[in-house]
Amino acid sequence: MIIDCHAHLSTYDDDALIPYARSNSLSYSLAELLENMRRFEVTDALLLSPPRVDGSIVPNEHTIRLCELSNWRLKPVLTVEPSKEHVESCIKLAKSKKQVRAFKIRLGYVKVSPIDPVFLPLYEYALSSGLPVLFHTGDTATKRASLKHAHPLNLDELASSFDKLKIVVCHFGNPWIVDAAELVYKHNNVYADLSGLFSGYTRFSKKYIETLVSQLNRAIYYIGSVDRILFGTDYPVEDHERAIQLVKSLDLDENELKLVFYENAKGLFAL
Repeated sequence: MIIDCHAHLSTYDDDALIPYARSNSLSYSLAELLENMRRFEVTDALLLSPPRVDGSIVPNEHTIRLCELSNWRLKPVLTVEPSKEHVESCIKLAKSKKQVRAFKIRLGYVKVSPIDPVFLPLYEYALSSGLPVLFHTGDTATKRASLKHAHPLNLDELASSFDKLKIVVCHFGNPWIVDAAELVYKHNNVYADLSGLFSGYTRFSKKYIETLVSQLNRAIYYIGSVDRILFGTDYPVEDHERAIQLVKSLDLDENELKLVFYENAKGLFAL
């Protein structure tokens, strides 16, 4: 069994992830996502709002509607933008929709620090409700985003100040994988997901995957365990088959694979 802790979907024509879907020969549809989940024994997937071409987000209400249409096989994650009004709206939405499993802040896409005071009410609610907060880190899907703000080490102070807050470093901070590993090693409340680490095909794809496996193994050796490592596809940025094969290529035994593919996410997101 597998839990995908990071997937995207929308029906918006200006969804910025459509080119990634095309490069992976994916239709990027609810039917396709659910069929791939069935085919690869993915019991649940967390659904996150994708970015739009203009840098804004697909509304959280749209994400929740897609989750409803999936009969809640997809679990909503609310994307939170850095304004008092949006933070309050997301907290209210989470209170009204008990299916919500987490929040997400798009570091890099929004050019703010994770310790900006605007997010404090969100962190306080996340602590009281037990909901994790996911943070985009690393490479971005749009050129207008800020890599400086997307660096995983921006989360160090937050993890120290809110040491009970469950923090997920999305995309393992790629390409700053070792830096993300230090966060997981240092802070017991920090997790990292393996989503969106590659996409499409180039003549260097095979070599890139080989070096990626080596980097991830080094990160895991440094951390010393996989207790806070999570599987994710970042669909449609990755297709399910290649995402699963990447994890199976790591230096992990059967028990460790079960943790990464299923058990860690089951506990973290109360699935």
